Order: sequence, then C-alpha cells, then structure tokens
Amino acid sequence: MRTRFAPSPTGRLHIGNIRTALLCWLYARKAGGEFLLRLDDTDSERSREEYVEAIREDLQWLGLNPDREVRQSARVLHYDAAVEKLKNAGRLYACYETETELETKRKMQLALGKPPIYDRESLRLTDKQKAQFAAEARKPHWRFRLEDGAIVWHDEIQGARHFEARNLSDPILVRENGEYTYMLPSAVDDMELGITHVLRGEDHISNTAIQIQLFEALGGAIPAFAHNALIKTKEGKLSKRKGSSTIADLRTQGIEPMALCSFLAKVGSADAIEVRHSLKELVAEFSIAKFGKSQTMYDVEDIARLNEKLVHDLPFEAVQARLPEGMDAPFWETVRGNIVSVSEAAEWWAICHSDHREESHAAVDPSASLQDDNFLAQSAMILPPEPWDSATWNIWMDAVKNTTDRKGKELFMPIRCALTGRDHGPEMKVLLPYIGRARAIRRLNA
Repeated sequence: MRTRFAPSPTGRLHIGNIRTALLCWLYARKAGGEFLLRLDDTDSERSREEYVEAIREDLQWLGLNPDREVRQSARVLHYDAAVEKLKNAGRLYACYETETELETKRKMQLALGKPPIYDRESLRLTDKQKAQFAAEARKPHWRFRLEDGAIVWHDEIQGARHFEARNLSDPILVRENGEYTYMLPSAVDDMELGITHVLRGEDHISNTAIQIQLFEALGGAIPAFAHNALIKTKEGKLSKRKGSSTIADLRTQGIEPMALCSFLAKVGSADAIEVRHSLKELVAEFSIAKFGKSQTMYDVEDIARLNEKLVHDLPFEAVQARLPEGMDAPFWETVRGNIVSVSEAAEWWAICHSDHREESHAAVDPSASLQDDNFLAQSAMILPPEPWDSATWNIWMDAVKNTTDRKGKELFMPIRCALTGRDHGPEMKVLLPYIGRARAIRRLNA
C-alpha cells in the first residue's frame, strides 16, 4: 500500500488538512505500506517556500513523517508528456472562449433550467476559425474530452459511486498561460508514483470520476478511493473567540500533538473519541471501515478537553525539556492535575518563585473580597518557622483558625489569593514550601 498527502503550499495547514494527512498515514502504517508527501506547487503565483517549510514542520510535530517527498514543480516534463499523449489520442482539445464568454454561457443554461455543462463548441471550430483566433493572439485552454458512459467505482467509505459522463463538463487541464490545473498532475503522479490508495475529502468525489477516465486514457492503474465525510464545527467555522484552526496556532495555544491526533483519528468514526498516548495505539485501532458517510459536527473545545486529560497523564520525563529550569518531578506532579497545557506549569512555577508581586499575581476573583488586611497580617505573624514540608499548611491553618475563629472558605481563600493571586489551583500544602517563608510574609503584608 502507498498513500499520499497532497497539500498546496499556499497557506498554513488547518484541521481539515491534517485530518486527511493523519488518516492517510494511519492507512499506510496499518498495512505496513508507505506514506508520501506530495507538494502540489504548480501554482507559481500563490505557492510559497515558507509554506513548504511550515507543512514539513506541522507534519514533523505530529509525528507524521513521510517516507518520501515529491514536488510537482519538479515533474513538469512528466505532465508535458501526458498532454502530448492525450492530444495524440484525440482526448485533449483546444478551447478559445474567454472566462467572460464561459460565464455568459453558464448563466444562459441556468436560466433555461439546464445544468451548466460545457457545450463542446470548440470541437466544432473550423481551421479558418482557429487561424483567426491565432491571428488575434488568443491563446487556448485545453479540455479533456470525457467519453460517454457510466463511471463507477466502489468507494471504501462512501460505497458504490456512479456518475454519467454526459452530466459532467469536460475539465480544463491546461490554462491559457500553460499552467496545469489540479486534475492532470494529480492523476499522472498517482500513476507514476505507484499510489495504491487515495484517501481525501468527499468534496473531491466528482474529481475522482473525471480522474478515472484520465487514468484509463493514459493507460495507468486506477487506485482504490476512499472519500471521508467532512467535519465542521458547530459554528460552521472556528471563531476568533475559540481560536484558529491552523495547526501552528493550535500548537501555540498549548495543544499536544497526541491530543490532536487522538481527536482527528476518531472523529467521524464508530470509535469513541478518547485520549491515546502514542501513534502506535492509533495505528492498531485504525480501520477505514469504521468511518461513516455523514458529516460530523464538533466543538473545538472537544480538542481542549482531550488535551487537558492528556496533560494530566504526562510523566515528568515526557515534559522535562519544556519546563522551567529547576522544576522537579514533585512540582510537576503537583500542578499537572490543575492545568490544561504544559506551558501553564511555568506560570505556577513563577507564582511560587517570583519576588515581585505584580509578576506572581494574576487577576483575583471577586471572592477575594473576603480578604482582610488585619487577618492576613495576623496570619503572617503565626507562620511556622522553616524548614517546611507538606504538613506545614495544615499546621498553619489550624493555628490561624484558633487565633482568628475563621473557618472554611473565609479562612483559607484570602490566604490562597494573597499568596498565589489565584482562587483555584494545586493544593496549597504542596505549593507553600516552594513559595517559602520570607516570600509568603511579604505577600501577606502587601
């Protein structure tokens, strides 16, 4: 088996792109096959090298390393040869209509209640008419002539698919400027690179019908096809409030690679969406037969919830390189159950170790109105001497309770807020020794 992920380097990868890449990677790995990265960079105006690097970076971050990479811009001679073969076979013909003329035709057809299918008028042009266009320096675009008849295949997700060629427009394969549209290079590459399974979004189904005839006309083997149903957020698209769908932005927001992979490998399938800690687990559970035909609606917060569960399970060794210098395993194990991303551990480390109140204190919840300067000053005066351990907090709270007659939330919440600037978080009995006596007294008296 050999699959391929074929993005165009015209922008950053988003969740939809990566879902396709992940499913192609899992499909190949489950069968012991190969996964190719094909960069569809024939659009010279929009393709950017910075996006090529970004695609590689995103795949590497997720662990979806390709076995091979090819670029369409390096294979133009292969497409030129295919064009000549199609011309010689009478399957590629020159068309001279401008975009304005084609749009006028489409509007007239729609007004008459007819489908906007190209009428093949250029096939009826005389040599004289063609010479006149040439004299006007009008350059043609080239269309692939579809052969009448049924185009059928068994889709590994969608099931039996059937198109009548007469209901499809002859597609443009070569533009007036000589550049190729998506259709021809994709088919040529799938043939020549030995792609056995094409997995892509259901929005490509009509393209598949056309490409099947292209494969036949060029004498290539037709791969198996699987068109996965699209996924959409409940809002239709990601909102600014909920963040961006680009992989780079999700990474910046603290999403872990396996949280994203765990979600995308299961959404739209019969499997429950649960945290997995390795791609190996996802490979073992993968089956293309588990995916359904229906579009799936989801909330982007589903990914955040998975991420939180994953972070709570991460051992110190897995995150040590991303933690602040000096943070030890006990501190990580203390805070990880109260954070949603690894980067938040650094915030708690700063809260415990900063000598400047404005650096260590976040905005305090309205419940901090419980604070009373005299109460905090009294609490500071009866702080136990160091050294401190995990028992110090309870010893201190008992002493404060006996001295002030406060209890419950009125007792501990003002002290927590004064010491951390937060009304929630890891247990104070573990944080207090990291804060230290001198720092605690300064904060209580502040």
